[in-house]
Amino acid sequence: MNRRFATEQPESFAFTDANAEWARTQIRNYPPGRQASAVIPLLWRAQEQEGWLSRPAVETVAAMLDMPAIRAYEVATFYFMFHLHPVGSIAHIQICGTTSCMLCGAEDLVAVCHDRIASAPHQLSVCGKFSWEEVECLGACANAPMVQIGKDYFEDLTADHLTEIIDRLAGGKIPRPGSRSGRYSSEPATGLTTLAAGAGERPAESPAVRRALECGDTLFGMPQ
Repeated sequence: MNRRFATEQPESFAFTDANAEWARTQIRNYPPGRQASAVIPLLWRAQEQEGWLSRPAVETVAAMLDMPAIRAYEVATFYFMFHLHPVGSIAHIQICGTTSCMLCGAEDLVAVCHDRIASAPHQLSVCGKFSWEEVECLGACANAPMVQIGKDYFEDLTADHLTEIIDRLAGGKIPRPGSRSGRYSSEPATGLTTLAAGAGERPAESPAVRRALECGDTLFGMPQ
């Protein structure tokens, strides 16, 4: 799982005027001397702006927060939420590859990405619209195997499910996040064993799925 920056880097980075003002607002939330606490939201906004996180972007954020660049690099390379290589213009697929997901079929999902996107992680598809990588545990072990695309989770996947998701994205449609097995949340695959009395009264979608559908911002690069 490569957490090194891409070999080819842009010469510079600058926030747009709107994002620069947003960043200054975030910094003002912290007392003098504690500006470094804003490093994650600023790095995230830089990634939202560019699609990925370059060395110049990390160094720009570090300078804005008056912190050593190495400290910002440590944050950027630790969290898989930060993409250190250029990603597909539509979607970057992160496949959980740790124990539960691997036992439940993550290798089949990797095979789909090999076939449909690129033969190796961190490579763009021929069309430039997709990329993929394998990541450490994403915390949805009960719903394995799963992937993260943009801001949302797609769970209980098979190879056919992931193929369908990629096809929908390629066709300009945003797939519904959440479980593909009909599971409401993270209850046992065989159904609820406790608190089952009120199950019939709950909404059709879990709160996480409802929120994702309401926000409509699963993907950075697609019009919503």
